Amino acid sequence: MSRTPPEVPLDATQPNLPVRNLAQSSTRPRNWNAVLLRCGLVAAAAAVALNLSPFGVAGARAVLLGVALAGGILLVEQRLRRANASAVVGGALGGLLGALAALLITVAVSHTAEAPATRSFLVYACLLGFGYLGMTLGAEKAAGIDGKTFGALASPRSRAASPHTDGKLLDTSVLIDGRIADICEAHFLDGPLLVPQFVLHELQTIADSPDSLRRQRGRRGLEVLQRIQKLQTLEVRILEEIPGQPGDVDRKLIEFALRFRAKIVTNDFNLNKVASVQGITVLNVNLLANALRPAVLPGEGMRVFILREGKEVNQGVAYLEDGTMVVVDGARRLINKTVDILVTSVHQTPAGKMIFGRLDDRQEGGAMKQAAVAGRSERYEPGERGPRPLYPDPDAG
Repeated sequence: MSRTPPEVPLDATQPNLPVRNLAQSSTRPRNWNAVLLRCGLVAAAAAVALNLSPFGVAGARAVLLGVALAGGILLVEQRLRRANASAVVGGALGGLLGALAALLITVAVSHTAEAPATRSFLVYACLLGFGYLGMTLGAEKAAGIDGKTFGALASPRSRAASPHTDGKLLDTSVLIDGRIADICEAHFLDGPLLVPQFVLHELQTIADSPDSLRRQRGRRGLEVLQRIQKLQTLEVRILEEIPGQPGDVDRKLIEFALRFRAKIVTNDFNLNKVASVQGITVLNVNLLANALRPAVLPGEGMRVFILREGKEVNQGVAYLEDGTMVVVDGARRLINKTVDILVTSVHQTPAGKMIFGRLDDRQEGGAMKQAAVAGRSERYEPGERGPRPLYPDPDAG
């Protein structure tokens, strides 16, 4: 048996029953509020005009004058309304600005030679008109304003609260690397450079290490910082530590960057990722160096010095001036020699670019011919004649 109930037609049970649209019913309160507000504006304008009798008009004519004024205000509202949403803050600000504009106009109206009733009517008309327009338009236009704008208006001093805003926090790794000094001398960094006390303490700890390599790295970082301080175009500020601030150096750098709205200059890959996740701008010197490397396209030629053998058979490895590794096929026999190669492919790795190439056939052929001629001439001593040709030249003397 089917459990589906039989369909009952609407006409048989409830004839002439109107179907109610829920979407339309949800918008009715908002429409009725607007109608009531407009009716209140018209009634208020008519009552003011009837009681004050402006321009010598009384009775029904005064009521018509008030209704005409309200109609003009409503017409201006319909012409200027464009926004889809309203906000209480926008309406309040708009109403205050409208009242302020009406007050300025009433000051001018009070000095005119019109009758007291006319002047009073103009004052009330300005208050009603500008107040209503400011409230409605301010409420609608507030939807297009970002919340950060209201925050800036409410607290205009919040952006200038910290004197280190837009500064660059220097990490220990970037000072030990040393390239930051060349970047500063080339005027690629502006704004104050911020060096916290815990970064200096870490550099001092590394410089006092019993390991000679770590000691050299720490001293290099301190020398680079002194070199940057001597630049006249940059300001270096030493920041005091926050009392009781826990965590390691990376954590303290992130907290300083969030507190002062500063950027972090580092070479640390992990610090770069953690700071980027928290919305902090990071200036990575390694990424800058990779971006400044010259672009090499397949098919281009270059001259390199084969330094050592590669991992694969007959491969040779060379390095460019910027440290880019170049792997050359068939160059294993040419170690410690400068050769011309043709680029076959370029691969981007997390550590940087790798260039693969092969020996230039034309250059290699010329070198082999020269080597063959040089080897043939070395077989015979000066003054000794070589083998006679099989077919002598008849023109030779």
